Amino acid sequence: MIDISESVMQFLLAFIVVAPLLGAVAALLPAPPGLKGKSPDQAVLRHGVTVTGAILLAALALTLGFDHDNPSRMQATTDISWIRALDVRIHLGVDGISLPLLLLTALLTFLCALYSYSKPPTGPSPKAFVALLLVLEAGTLATFAVLDLVLFFLAFEMVLVPMYFLIARWGGEGRRAAAGKFILYTLLGSVVMLLGLLLIGIKAGTFDMVALATDNGRGLTTSVQVTAVLAIGLGLAVKTPMWPLHSWLPDAHTAAPTVGSVLLAGVLLKMGTYGFVRIALPIAPDGMHTLAPYLAAFAAAGIVYGSLACLALARPGAKGDLKRLIAYSSVGHMGFVLLGIATLTPTGVNGALFANIAHGLITGLLFFLVGGVKDRYGTADLDTLAGATGAALYGRAPRLGALLAFAAVASLGLPGLAGFWGEMLALFAAFDPAEGLSRPAYLVFMALGGLGTLLTAAYLLIVVRRVCMGGPRPADEPELADVQPYELAAWTPLVALTVLAGLWPAVLLGLTDPAVQQLLAGGTQ
Repeated sequence: MIDISESVMQFLLAFIVVAPLLGAVAALLPAPPGLKGKSPDQAVLRHGVTVTGAILLAALALTLGFDHDNPSRMQATTDISWIRALDVRIHLGVDGISLPLLLLTALLTFLCALYSYSKPPTGPSPKAFVALLLVLEAGTLATFAVLDLVLFFLAFEMVLVPMYFLIARWGGEGRRAAAGKFILYTLLGSVVMLLGLLLIGIKAGTFDMVALATDNGRGLTTSVQVTAVLAIGLGLAVKTPMWPLHSWLPDAHTAAPTVGSVLLAGVLLKMGTYGFVRIALPIAPDGMHTLAPYLAAFAAAGIVYGSLACLALARPGAKGDLKRLIAYSSVGHMGFVLLGIATLTPTGVNGALFANIAHGLITGLLFFLVGGVKDRYGTADLDTLAGATGAALYGRAPRLGALLAFAAVASLGLPGLAGFWGEMLALFAAFDPAEGLSRPAYLVFMALGGLGTLLTAAYLLIVVRRVCMGGPRPADEPELADVQPYELAAWTPLVALTVLAGLWPAVLLGLTDPAVQQLLAGGTQ
C-alpha cells in the first residue's frame, strides 16, 4: 500500500514487541514534572493511553507497509542468534496470518487503556494496573510475532502473570479463587506443551518455525508428530479453551474487571488457536491428520455445550451472571474455530482465522457493554437486571440498549456482520474435509455446529428480550445514564469493524488465504 523500506518495517515490528515492556517500566517510575496533570494516578493512566496509542499507530504503519500482494511471505523479519548452544534465535516476522492478530491486539489494548482513563478499575494503585496491562500486551504481541519455538513458549507464558494479577487484584467477588484456577490450568497445560515443543526441536534439529514449516514434518516420524501434537495441542487447548478444558474460563471472566475480560476473550484465547495454525498444522501434518477427528469431535461438543450452558443461564430464575453467560458463549464460538482448523482444509483454516478476529471484535464489545450495564445497575445478575418486567434498556438508556442488541445479533452470526463468515466457512469445510478424514463423522460435526448456531440465536435473543425490553421505570428508581463519551470512544471502533468485516470479508480473507495455502503445502507454493 505504501512503499516502506525493509529496515523501517523491521524497526516497526521490533518496536511493537519491545515498546510495551519499556512503557511498563516507565509506568512504575515517578511522573516527570509538568506531566502529572491533576494527580499522579491520572498521569499514569494517560501514560497507558499514550504508549498503547503509539503501538497501535506502529501496527497501522506496519499494515500500510505490508506487501499485500505477497501475504504468504514473512515480512519485516529480524533473525539474530540469542542462545548459540541451543540454536535459539530472536526471530521475528509477520505474514497474512499474524498481521490481523497483531492489529487486533494493539487495537483492543488501546481501547482498554482509553476506557480505563475515564473509568479506572476499583483496586490498588493505577501504576501497577497500567504496567501489568502493558506487560500483557507485550507478551501477546510477541506470541504473534516470534518465529522460534522457544521464544513462542516464553511469550505464551509471559501473559499469565499480568492476567493473574489483573484478576486477583482488580477483579470482583471470588477473584482470588478465579485467578488461582486460571493460572493453575494454564500452567499445567503449558508444561505439557513445552515438552512437545522440545521434542520437535530436538528431533528436527532446529527451533526455527519457518524452517520447520517448510520441511513440513519430513524430518519427523509419524509417532513423533502424533506425540508432539498431543502434547502441544493440550497446552493450546487449555488456552483456547476447548471443552472439557474450559472450566477456568467462566470463573475468570466473571471475576475479572471489564478490561481484563475484554483482553482475555478478545486476545488471549486467540493465542491457543494461533498456535494450532502456526505450529501444529505445518510442522507436524501427519500428527494433525491422525488427531484431527478427535479435535473436531471436542470442538463440536464444545459448540453445543457452550450454547446449552448459556441457555440454562439465560432462563428466568437461574441467577445467571451476564459475564458468565458471555464466557460460556466463547466456549461455543471458539469451538467453531477449532472445527475449522480440524478440517485441515484452506476453507476451514481461513474460516477459523476469520472467526478468531470476529470473536475478538464482537465479544470484546459485549464485555465492554456488560461492564457498562454492571456499572449502572451494580450487578450483572440477569434476574436482578430483568426484575419483574425487564431491565427496559431500550426505554431507559436507548443507545446502550441498541448497542447491546447489535452486539448480540452480531454474536449469533447475522449475515452482513463479522460473526457470520467464520462460522459459515467452518461448517462448509466440515461438509468436505481434507482427504483421508471420515466424511460421515464430519457431517455429524457439521450438524452439531448447525444446531449450535440455532441455540446461540435462542439464548442471545432471550438475553436481549430480558435486558433491553420491559415495562416503564418505577417512580422510586433513579434515572439510568446512557452511553457516555468515553464509552462511545472505546466502543465505536469495534462496532465499525464488525460491520466492515461483515460487509467486506475479502479484506481479511485476502490476507489469510495465500498464507494458509502455503502453510498447508509446507511452503512449497
